[in-house]
Amino acid sequence: MRVSELAKQGNTTAETVRHYTDIGLLSPSRDSHNGYRYYGAEDLRLLRFALKARSLGFTLGDIQSLTQASREGETPCGQVRTLIENRLTQVEARIAELQALSTRMRDAMNEWQGAPDCRLDDGRVCGLIDSFVGDDAEQQRTTG
Repeated sequence: MRVSELAKQGNTTAETVRHYTDIGLLSPSRDSHNGYRYYGAEDLRLLRFALKARSLGFTLGDIQSLTQASREGETPCGQVRTLIENRLTQVEARIAELQALSTRMRDAMNEWQGAPDCRLDDGRVCGLIDSFVGDDAEQQRTTG
């Protein structure tokens, strides 16, 4: 298969296939006459694996490590469990941060409802932000 056919069968883009090839995840053969890359069934299997792993939050570095372990005859399933557990903890923490940000943004919108736009002559950039009360501890954490 050429790049476009592999991309089609893997339900992804040719750019993704080329990138995965460039980083060594996929190993196509080369036609000595025209230089075209040709991919086989193993490349399709690895592409599908990588896309599934990406959809679960694994990084390309993780995927390369997992596929390398598999090539060496090891089972990387224990590593997969550890990685996903760590990523889940990170994602849940990020969700909590985003929920707190959403709350602060709603508080600011409510506080600014009906506040006039005005030019400030004292050097401040925007009086709305400067006057926002919000959660001082959270504001200090994000600026410090």
